[in-house]
Amino acid sequence: MDDRKNIIDGNLNCPLPITNYDRVTMAHGGGGKLSQQLFQQMFLAQFGNEYLDAQHDGAMFTLEGKRFAFSTDSYVVSPIFFPGGNIGELAINGTVNDLAMCGAKPMYLSVAFIIEEGLLMEDLWKIILSMQAAAKNAGVLLITGDTKVVDRGKGDKIFINTSGVGIIEPGIDIHPKRAMAGDKIIISGSIAEHGVAIMSVREGLEFDSPIKSDCAALNDLVRTMLDVSKNIHVLRDPTRGGVASVLNEIAGQAKVGIIIEETSIPITEPVEGACEILGLDPLYIANEGKLIAFVAPVDAEKVLMKMKSHPLGKDAVIFGEVVAEHPGVVVMESSIKGKRIVDMITGEQLPRIC
Repeated sequence: MDDRKNIIDGNLNCPLPITNYDRVTMAHGGGGKLSQQLFQQMFLAQFGNEYLDAQHDGAMFTLEGKRFAFSTDSYVVSPIFFPGGNIGELAINGTVNDLAMCGAKPMYLSVAFIIEEGLLMEDLWKIILSMQAAAKNAGVLLITGDTKVVDRGKGDKIFINTSGVGIIEPGIDIHPKRAMAGDKIIISGSIAEHGVAIMSVREGLEFDSPIKSDCAALNDLVRTMLDVSKNIHVLRDPTRGGVASVLNEIAGQAKVGIIIEETSIPITEPVEGACEILGLDPLYIANEGKLIAFVAPVDAEKVLMKMKSHPLGKDAVIFGEVVAEHPGVVVMESSIKGKRIVDMITGEQLPRIC
């Protein structure tokens, strides 16, 4: 007992990691450099273990000879209703996608609600119905949960946490550290739609062509990809921090270089125009229904064609490649063959995007 007390006291007396901030900022939750520093210096430093150290979208473990993935996420998006979805279906699809990015078949979810006093019952009911529909569409069951209510002014309408468990079939080995030189990098469709949809509501902007969130469950798309090839080395959904942050994370973990082609990055004209108006870089804007796949070159075209046959992958393209040069660095090549480094964002373009 004394030993345990000494350990606890020792942990409590550990000096605060060196940081330029004395308080948490919104940028610490943006998925960029500050998010990574917060995780690395504070959370991983204290909780690190073989599962957490993998820094995947979910933890992968073996139990009684079977492989599972487990993931959790919290959703604080504002506003709670947005073009193309709401916080409820975002919560279901987000955790389903995190499991799918581990190569798992999502099976069971938990859900916890933190509800602010004064939330309209009609709004809560709409959220619940959308979650039920999203779970049915993704083929998962909500099997446990919790509800808390906080005082008016102590929350922001509603926050939702979802956790999920899925099973990983034999022969599937998807991990950020498996990216290797020669891999082709595929994205399943146009980027930045979710973030721009959220921002358009916040700013009261109207565009000639309505911009909707791409919120969707990707597990069926992943299943069709794995049906044609197990040579998929990495899967990630570029949510907070967007495509740029995800690519930087993978390059750093796998210690490889990445080159992407600017002209191959899919983006719709309305989204591109909105980004110009708002002064935002689409590479750093969150997506909620897109995935990035690192595929061995021998199977890349085969996987791409299969993706194009699926509604959620019909606009998929190969937009980059893994290289042995400049490990840990992402480089973008322009149409005139100019090159620039695509770094991880430091600040926060769009807070509370998911």
